[in-house]
Amino acid sequence: MKEMFKNISLLIAALVITSCNNLLDVTPQGPPTSNSFWKTQEDAIAGVNAIYDLYSDDDMYGRGFFWLNNASDDIGTKPRANAERIKNFQVDGNESDTKNIWAKHYQVMKRCNDAIRNIPAITFRDEKLKNRLLGEAYFNHAVMHLELAYRYGDSRAGIPIQNREDPEDIYVSRTQNVSENYAYIIADLKKAAALLPNFSQYATTDYGRAHKSAAWAYLVRTYLYAKEWANAESYADTVINSGQHNLLKEFADVFKTANNWSKEYIWSVSSSVSNTSKGCIFPGVVLEDKGWGFYNGWGNFYPTKELFDTYDKDDKRLPATILKTGDTFMFFGEERVFNVGKFTVSSSNRTGYQFKKYMEPFGYANPVGTYVNPNGDKPSTTLNVPLLRYADIILMKAEALLMQNKSADTEINMIRNRAGLESISNATMKDLKRERRCEFAGEWTDRHWDLVRWGDAEATYAKPLHHADGKVIYEGRTFKPTVHHVWPIPPDEIAVSKGALWQNEGY
Repeated sequence: MKEMFKNISLLIAALVITSCNNLLDVTPQGPPTSNSFWKTQEDAIAGVNAIYDLYSDDDMYGRGFFWLNNASDDIGTKPRANAERIKNFQVDGNESDTKNIWAKHYQVMKRCNDAIRNIPAITFRDEKLKNRLLGEAYFNHAVMHLELAYRYGDSRAGIPIQNREDPEDIYVSRTQNVSENYAYIIADLKKAAALLPNFSQYATTDYGRAHKSAAWAYLVRTYLYAKEWANAESYADTVINSGQHNLLKEFADVFKTANNWSKEYIWSVSSSVSNTSKGCIFPGVVLEDKGWGFYNGWGNFYPTKELFDTYDKDDKRLPATILKTGDTFMFFGEERVFNVGKFTVSSSNRTGYQFKKYMEPFGYANPVGTYVNPNGDKPSTTLNVPLLRYADIILMKAEALLMQNKSADTEINMIRNRAGLESISNATMKDLKRERRCEFAGEWTDRHWDLVRWGDAEATYAKPLHHADGKVIYEGRTFKPTVHHVWPIPPDEIAVSKGALWQNEGY
């Protein structure tokens, strides 16, 4: 977040208890719940600020769930054991790259619940601030809850809902159905929307905080995942008609630092290079391994040929999203040629391509310390990493319309026209699926989950994936829809749950 999130109060720092991986964050985290805290307006501000602190965690939006998105047909990774296990649906939930995601999401949710439980009793000098802080807590709880619910819950069992009123009640059972989780998330988001200001009402020092249209936007996503098409359409219209957002004229401009807070922004991981412990490392994670000797790129995720071939040759999103051999790009102040000479890809590059979306901060002369974190082990940049942007609202509305047998031509053509493509008529789900894939490639919108919820995963994953030169890099894989539509709950969480948790079927 901005400067205000960089220095959580000294009281918080002194009282925070070391994190653990126990069920539903057994050990208190972040804002302390002792009798010495949650007394003043300043306590409430510090407590809510601490909610955002984990957004910078590498296991959250640095990599985190993106390891699970590696299962999709868009991504190839450099060879490593856990990545191969995820790709081939041979996971047990104990993989070091992903097992902490569950606990850290519940850790954030606990911080939110501490705020929701304690703030109402605090006397504030500013009631608007009191409402806003509560709205931020409801919003962030809902986002964390949703990210776990659809990945781990289904009609056979949802995920636990923490006891908001009693933080000592930690052994909470799974809900009977993920629909219960969706209902809880929807209620939280509606409370958040009622309490939060519009983004345009924030001072620049508060950019990165939850805002009203972000709550509406996550309502769209939740209703879409719950298959409540009419409600998804309705809340998409609420966002659209708010006047707070719009598409940028050029797709490539979305991924420039100067446009972190543009009209297309709805929710993202705010980043930093002035504080080397903060910010999202994802731009460095997808940078070519070792960064051709200029910077410590990690080279974890690369685009596949299948993704590259999905684009029309005239699609403006292609050169803004993927580098192929011979493409020029700016890197450390000079124009380079991808996969040629000194900029040949490393042997760990699985696909022969590179995601370009997040490379703008690396393009400047001497970017380290100004646009890029000088700590190469924390390769964050000044670029905020989008989690939900306005284009997603447009395409989620299009999907909701199509599922109700309504025309989505207007919405799909908005996205196509910005990409330099001609309008189409009588758009179908096939058209919608293609636009989502091309628009959000390499982003956190979860291509894998799109395929799962559309019922396309089994057939898609049975096909091999290819390197840029045409060689097979992954053979066809076996996806069992009744098992692999959710991921396994980390066994460590089950072990300490005293029977409240059980593993998803088939794992």
